[in-house]
Amino acid sequence: MTVRRDFQEPPRSRPDLVIGREDLFTSAREQLGRGGSVLLHGPAGIGKSTVLRALAADYGGADRTVLRCSATESESHLPFLALADLFGLVLDDVSGALPGAQRTALESALTGRGESTLQRDGLALRLAVLSALRVLAAKGPVLVVADDLQWLDAASAELLGFAARRLGDTPVQMLCAVRTEGQEYDRHLPASPPDTLAVRLGPLNRAQVSALLDHRGYTPLSRSTIRDIHRTSGGNPLFALELGRALAESPARPRPGEPLPVPTSLRALVLSRLEMLSDEARRTLLVASAGARPTLALLHAAGREHAEAETARAAALGLLATDPEAPALRFAHPLISAALYAEAPAQERRAVHAALSTAASDPIERARHLALATTGTDPDVAARLAEAGALARDRGAPSVAASLGLLAARHTPADSTPGPDERRLQAAEDAITAGEADLARDIARDVLTRATVPTERVRAWMVVIEAAGQALGDVDAVFPQVLADAGDDPRLLAQVHYQLAWRGLVVEGDFAEARQEAAHAAELAARGGDRRSELMALAFQASTETLMGHPDAPVTVKRALKEPQDPYVACHHNGAGSARFRWLIMSDQLPEARATITALLREVRRRGMVESEVHFLRFLADTELRSGHCGRALDLARESLRLARDSGIGEGASAMLASLAEASAGDVDRALALAREAADHAEVDGDQMYLSRALAALGYAQLVAGDPAATVRSLRRVRELEQGLGINDPGRGRWHGDLAEALVRIGEPGEAQDVIDTTRAHALRLGRQSVLAVLDRAEALVRAARGEHEAAVVRLTSVQDRLGRLGYGLEEARAAFALARLRAQAAAAPRAGARPLPGPSYDEAARLFRRCRALPWLRQVDAAATAGPAAVEPAAAAPAVALDALEGLAAMERQVASLVMEGATNREIAARLFISVKTVEATLTRVYRKLGIRSRVDIVRLAAGRRTT
Repeated sequence: MTVRRDFQEPPRSRPDLVIGREDLFTSAREQLGRGGSVLLHGPAGIGKSTVLRALAADYGGADRTVLRCSATESESHLPFLALADLFGLVLDDVSGALPGAQRTALESALTGRGESTLQRDGLALRLAVLSALRVLAAKGPVLVVADDLQWLDAASAELLGFAARRLGDTPVQMLCAVRTEGQEYDRHLPASPPDTLAVRLGPLNRAQVSALLDHRGYTPLSRSTIRDIHRTSGGNPLFALELGRALAESPARPRPGEPLPVPTSLRALVLSRLEMLSDEARRTLLVASAGARPTLALLHAAGREHAEAETARAAALGLLATDPEAPALRFAHPLISAALYAEAPAQERRAVHAALSTAASDPIERARHLALATTGTDPDVAARLAEAGALARDRGAPSVAASLGLLAARHTPADSTPGPDERRLQAAEDAITAGEADLARDIARDVLTRATVPTERVRAWMVVIEAAGQALGDVDAVFPQVLADAGDDPRLLAQVHYQLAWRGLVVEGDFAEARQEAAHAAELAARGGDRRSELMALAFQASTETLMGHPDAPVTVKRALKEPQDPYVACHHNGAGSARFRWLIMSDQLPEARATITALLREVRRRGMVESEVHFLRFLADTELRSGHCGRALDLARESLRLARDSGIGEGASAMLASLAEASAGDVDRALALAREAADHAEVDGDQMYLSRALAALGYAQLVAGDPAATVRSLRRVRELEQGLGINDPGRGRWHGDLAEALVRIGEPGEAQDVIDTTRAHALRLGRQSVLAVLDRAEALVRAARGEHEAAVVRLTSVQDRLGRLGYGLEEARAAFALARLRAQAAAAPRAGARPLPGPSYDEAARLFRRCRALPWLRQVDAAATAGPAAVEPAAAAPAVALDALEGLAAMERQVASLVMEGATNREIAARLFISVKTVEATLTRVYRKLGIRSRVDIVRLAAGRRTT
């Protein structure tokens, strides 16, 4: 497969970032750093040249000689051309150091003067190339960069291979790229040194294709369009970019059921072999390209009598992939199918769809083909499409249902009942279920330009609001219009007030208002006989009351679970089942919570409810994390995050949970990055509720990273946010113990005890036993900081046992670790008259963390055990003068002043506390006034314990 020269991008348009290749880039960079060589391989357009250039730019610095060549197919017959590219500019530097015969042979080969050939001057030339590399390496390291190795002329390839096999310890490395269709790269290894690392570049995933298109400016593209680009390109970045460019240049987007436009450059690339097929064989492949899962039986049913022979010929030409075990025919690359379909005239495509509308066995497929074979409106075709959409919905394929709904609307006459807009709205609601929010929003906005009936208008507005997700602030202005459209209809008003409940929670950050709106929505829905809306409102009310610690929460949960139930609501991520799960997990009923969420996850997967699947994966990960199954939690959290990024749904919430899981079982630096990403999402969406969750995750990651001061800053902000939101149940975020522990570590045991006492009162009222145990663990650390070591040991021993019985494996292990540290401290600094504590032993903590697969915590235990008792020091206290001076400040003022003491700028403070620079400046003004000082310099003097003047 040859990439046409007119379609390769110039180097200046390549991105600085090697999108989707970060891990491969790091692996190759490390190989080069060890002195080894690298061979990149993969199919045409997969990005080998991009990675090659990035590696060469990153590694080929000024301290090494870089020799480059890039071969082309049209020049591959010219002998010594690659050799001339490599050595032409350095010939004068090396020729003087070569023996006469070698110098003559090399100069003749490079300049074309004389009749040098491998047959006549073979040994001299081989030795000359080897000697030239050694001469260059004597002056410093050498990097040979060769792109498109498959087009290297035979003579140059032979000479490079000879030298590569004999370089030994000479500091010469090779960085090469070669086009391969399978794993046949090994035939190119003889031209590389023996220590060469072969790195295969595979296809990009959907999120990486999206990032690549965005980087090149092909925006805005809907997620459904990106999905189609990814599928059609097969993840090949060059193909994806060409498809993105074609869409950007096209005046109209493809209609539902139609493939993407394939640009001429790609058609020529993948269809050149079609010229070797007969016209009948091409028609057979066209039928295969139009079918969803083409088989020989389907081709026969569609009238292709010689399908076996024609498909065998196509497979021999590399157009079809052969797999004896698979009944369905498969094109060698999805782009071949798309290009073949795009190349066919419209009339021929309609004829193919007409044949498939009777040949296909599946009713959904038959209806789709019938629609694509029909022009204009047709009520019978529209009805069949609507029936097929309902069947797809029942099968758990809402994305297919949405596509069929749009086709049905296209064929529905304007005066029909249901009308075309009603079918479009059904398609929009299916798109919401499938996680295609941008498609749903576009459909609803289109309907709103025409609709006059209140029911249709409110239904469309509901889609617009649902499509906004957590970013309800973006659609805040539509609520007055929706209320006006709803009039005094209780069924319509119930839907509006349900969304107003979400607005109160997400935009206003007011749980009391959210609860009141949800209760009102449930009342209106009951009055209007809308059981689905009533159940959704009751479930929302129950979840809100649970988070508030409201005494009515158990009663509302029971109301939401009362029969008759609605199957959709029962498994929805904001439905009654989800509300019950929240109650169970916050009440420490982990086995019941796991069983509940596992059943819900199974059902939403069956129904194809993508948004609910994202959230339920996260809920299950949270359950496993609390249970101490940290490795399992990490896998689930990563799966949730991948699906969230792929669909654009719940990205902030999934990043938050992934941060917690990474800090417990994976990579702490990644945990910190994910927590900040989650906080950014919440800030952009104006979502105070998830901002507090993201900051709590950040605080935990900072604690695991060994930065208690940063933990305190993050979790103090969480405390302020949740107080403002009215969240009183400590089982929700479970950050209180981490804050108390971090406060002890930075020398603030008094504030730590205040946090413990306040939180304990709520936990006792609500019966949150695991929270009480964690608070007792933190209080043991407070007692130890005050010198009450024996009481602390007794408390920690009890806490470890209680957490183990409750099933909180990770928290149990943390209690064992705290106990081992305390014993190590006592052994390192024995106090006069104190009873000796049992000897320091980290074995139990290590065993428990290992059982949890809590690798970051296990590394901390290993470090503490290796360092020995002398390395265990009590928490450092802040200078007394500074602490006394800050006592009179409010919490935010203390945080800002503390960061100034550390030398942070106003912009850095704003970033770390997630506030604006203006807020920092206003806070500092209040600090100056309260402390009687004039500038930041005076605050720094306080940090040093010096008196200001």
